Amino acid sequence: MIIRYWINWKSLIALIALLIISGTIFYSNYLANKIKQEEKIKIEQWAEAVKSNASNLIMDTNLSSRILAENSQDIPIIVVTEKGVLLDSRNLDSTRLKDASYLQKKINSFKALHRPVEWKNPLDATQKNIVYYGESHLLNEVRYYPIVQLAIVGLFLVFLIIAQRTSYQNKQNQLWVGMAKETAHQLGTPVSSLQGWIEMLKEIPGTDKIVNEINKDAQRLLLITDRFGKIGSIPALEATNLVMQILQMVDYIKKRSGGQIQFELITSEALVMANLSPALFDWAIENLLKNALDAMEGKGKITIQLKLLHHQILIDMSDTGKGINRKNFQSVFKPGFTTKKRGWGLGLTLTKRIIEQYHHGKIFVLNSQPGKGTTFRIILPQNAVS
Repeated sequence: MIIRYWINWKSLIALIALLIISGTIFYSNYLANKIKQEEKIKIEQWAEAVKSNASNLIMDTNLSSRILAENSQDIPIIVVTEKGVLLDSRNLDSTRLKDASYLQKKINSFKALHRPVEWKNPLDATQKNIVYYGESHLLNEVRYYPIVQLAIVGLFLVFLIIAQRTSYQNKQNQLWVGMAKETAHQLGTPVSSLQGWIEMLKEIPGTDKIVNEINKDAQRLLLITDRFGKIGSIPALEATNLVMQILQMVDYIKKRSGGQIQFELITSEALVMANLSPALFDWAIENLLKNALDAMEGKGKITIQLKLLHHQILIDMSDTGKGINRKNFQSVFKPGFTTKKRGWGLGLTLTKRIIEQYHHGKIFVLNSQPGKGTTFRIILPQNAVS
């Protein structure tokens, strides 16, 4: 099973690309070394031809001139005396060679590439001439070709990874939308039936209290249906007082949390307007509050701090629960991650989706310590501030 998991079309493509790159690098190095040896031989022949041309003793002048013309093609050459006096140069900018610093720089670079060729001047036995030579354009192209190929293959692999990730995200989005639409559809029929029964119960004397409670639950189911319906589409954002919106959700959770949980909202602003989808934003806050209640196991304090900073809205929600290990800061937002015995592990995943995709904000674990509590931070962007 493990072998089958790792051996798939993506790993095969990566392996083939690696083999191609490795083969190209080895073959290019082989060609580069071969060209380098041939160029060395050419330079040695060129030096012999220069010496012969100077003495006119070793070989025919026409032959030496032909060697001079053929063997120095495309190879940069500098000929100097022992004292560094420039005698000749090939395939270099002769005007710049008049600059002593440029000449020395070129000599040093050529010396690092090849061992220079030396010979004694046949006309002056006390004088030794030195030939420094670089690499031809062909040798440079062969040497750098694997790097170019590696860059191309790298870009291809990056494109492949991005395409694969995009495809995965699109499938995930389709799954979320399909699940949300189906849930909203499944809830619609029994809720409508429940509302019909409520109307019938209203006609029976003495059922006012029961009808009122059942109606609250029916309205709650309608709200849940509306939320799931909005997940599958782009919700319309409207200017909303963020302070009041949070207070309403805190009040709703407070009535269902027991007397040992304390709630506190800290803000210096009584009115903070933001562009929200109230139904979805309430869902995000509710998920965070429920997550905090589960972490505290029925006893503790939840603090919500709301402030404006650099034209952004910051919402910090802290609890005194069991905390989160740092290694799980990112994992808590992934589908299926949960430390509870019950539940699907989708609450924080939905919250992240609501804040980031529908409200163009950010949510992350600001800080957390095991046994001391956790703080989640929501940031609404500047264009969300009305």
